[in-house]
Amino acid sequence: MHVEDLRWFAVLAETEHLTAAATALGTSQPNLSRSLRRVEDAFGVALFEREHRGLRLNPYGRIVLEAAQAGTAAVDVAQHRIDSLLDPQSGTVRLAFLHSVASSLLPDLLKAFRAVGPSAEFALRQGAAHDIVEDLENGDAEIGIISPRADPERFGWHLLEQQRLALHVPPGHPLASRRRVELAAAAAEPFVGLQPGFGFRRISDELCRAAGFTPRLAFEATDLTTIDSLVGAGLGVAVLPSSAVRGGDSGAVAVPLAGVQSRREIGMTWRLRASLTPAAERFQAFVRSRPVIST
Repeated sequence: MHVEDLRWFAVLAETEHLTAAATALGTSQPNLSRSLRRVEDAFGVALFEREHRGLRLNPYGRIVLEAAQAGTAAVDVAQHRIDSLLDPQSGTVRLAFLHSVASSLLPDLLKAFRAVGPSAEFALRQGAAHDIVEDLENGDAEIGIISPRADPERFGWHLLEQQRLALHVPPGHPLASRRRVELAAAAAEPFVGLQPGFGFRRISDELCRAAGFTPRLAFEATDLTTIDSLVGAGLGVAVLPSSAVRGGDSGAVAVPLAGVQSRREIGMTWRLRASLTPAAERFQAFVRSRPVIST
């Protein structure tokens, strides 16, 4: 028994007449009779009472009709959802991204893509890099925007942005007036940083070690915007990437770091052994066509 058999059964149940149902379905009476036989064989009972003028749905048939209508409706919904996913123009892109790109890189990408693909939909997930990798692995996301790069054996990578690093200090801080500053000059300052496990926390810790000190953490946050706000409030200083807190009004002053070659790299990533939906493939191709940003 196939879904089409249930559709034909529903039409026959409504007309209760073999000839009328066959005409409505555009098929022959023998074809419709064989289809009905498959449905009845599947349930193990007759579903109609045969009468001189036609058919009459019996109690078993009414139960099957209710199930057939619900089942075919569910199948139609599923097919519609699959068709939507398979449409590169109007399908849904499941995209996960870092908190720190939510006010800069991400909206720029979405705005540019919607200009060429206005019918596309996005299912967005926001989180830390390790959460995004987990989303990609379990299929909750198809594409991620992360830093640092994930395992190259399992994940593809395309560089999107290279961000210079700066020391953010409170307004009026003695270092705020400098054009550039050595990180070692802040060795005695309290720092505001990300919690352990975040990718950028590793970068900032490595920079401090290279400058000859271990930072004294006044507070550990979960996103860069919060760090910038706390620096602006005078809680401490922080190493932050340029443009990560674009448009912020914390009052914190960003002083470029001298003698630091490190850059924070933001990239697009995807699971190598997973197939992207057509909409996600289209978005990926669009993003790959754009130049790398250096800030």
